[in-house]
Amino acid sequence: MQIQKPTISFKAINKLAIPATIAGIAEPLLSITDTAIVGNIPVDGLESLAAAGIVGSFLSMLIWILGQTRSAISAIISQYLGAGKIEEVKTLPAQAIYLNIGLSILILLSTVFIVEEIFELLNASGKILQYCISYYSIRVWGFPLTLFVFAVMGIFRGLQNTFWPMMIAIVGAVLNIILDFALVYGVDGVIRPMYLEGAAWASLIAQGIMAIMACILLVTKTDISLKLKSPIHPELGRLVVMSLNLFVRAIALNTALILAVREATALGDKYIGAHTVAINIWLFSAFFIDGYGAAGNIMGGRLLGAKDYNGLWKLAKKIVLYGLTVSLVLMLFGFLFYYPIGNLFSNETLVLSTFYSIFFIVILGLPMNTLAFVLDGLFKGLGEMKYLRNTLLGATFLGFIPTLFLGKYLDWGFYAIWIAFTVWMIIRGLALVIKFRRKFRPLLQNH
Repeated sequence: MQIQKPTISFKAINKLAIPATIAGIAEPLLSITDTAIVGNIPVDGLESLAAAGIVGSFLSMLIWILGQTRSAISAIISQYLGAGKIEEVKTLPAQAIYLNIGLSILILLSTVFIVEEIFELLNASGKILQYCISYYSIRVWGFPLTLFVFAVMGIFRGLQNTFWPMMIAIVGAVLNIILDFALVYGVDGVIRPMYLEGAAWASLIAQGIMAIMACILLVTKTDISLKLKSPIHPELGRLVVMSLNLFVRAIALNTALILAVREATALGDKYIGAHTVAINIWLFSAFFIDGYGAAGNIMGGRLLGAKDYNGLWKLAKKIVLYGLTVSLVLMLFGFLFYYPIGNLFSNETLVLSTFYSIFFIVILGLPMNTLAFVLDGLFKGLGEMKYLRNTLLGATFLGFIPTLFLGKYLDWGFYAIWIAFTVWMIIRGLALVIKFRRKFRPLLQNH
């Protein structure tokens, strides 16, 4: 069978990257919508915003840890596609999806009964703790639904298709925004205002619709079945090992995110409110830039499967260049609309003044974030999960944590958290550049 090599052009890359960007921003957009709407609740707005930030960080941790199967599925499918052996891998996705959903239900049930203790560990107390419990108790049921959607998106990505994941994401995001306004503030004479609980229900319903849509599209638009078939696919072992490496990586990643939430909460209500706004903008920009990481993931795996190392080198240079261009546009946008951006998320003067004091650090870090996120996506497509694991462990435990606590010792206050994030991303980005050049430049010279 003749293997058709993908075209490494601006058009081909953006055909994958633009829909992937739109799909990628759906998850942070759900959190950003909650943050903006919850931050303007007329009753206990500050406490509600703090609770949404704490719960959102914890749920993101769970989703990112178990959602890594998406990248593993995408990498294996794209490599088989590049090698011209796609028929040999069709029974793998269903086995991976059921394994993932089973794990998610197990974790869901194990957290529901100790939810108060979990948020107390994150320094939540009093009214904020009560809001955390009520918000989490609703939103957590969307956890298995989100993981199912992630896995299906991974299958589509492996098949070099980012259009359907984009459609799923758009429907979910638009529905979530409409439901947020309706359920949080109420509809006069029809729906009573539910405030923070309304935001939780809006997210849960949107996640349910996205899961139904993902299931229908997978069945109708691909030849991949959701029926479990024996025997166990030989690649399931590699997928589990890849997922475990990404699992450990995600724990290291979320150690940094959760420590940041914990330290911001310890500083006081206005700091966790400001941090909630800042981290949501940071995550939004990360997923925005990550569209080129997704293109690298999708095309990189296929090029590796086809042993096209020249194409792989060309792809890496182009996606980094395009990603950096996007990050510079985002930087310009951030500085031009420095104050209006904050006003979107909160009407609390104390929260906004605290947020504005560190927002410039978030903006200036965007180019280094781009390098890390784009190459991170490429490395996932190449199956380099072990190196990604080691990079995150090093960046977190040798970079982020020492910087955070040094800043705390030197009394840098809120600045310590965001300086630590900057150091974290510098280590991640540079480590990936060095590894890619060392591993693939010699292959390029030999081919």
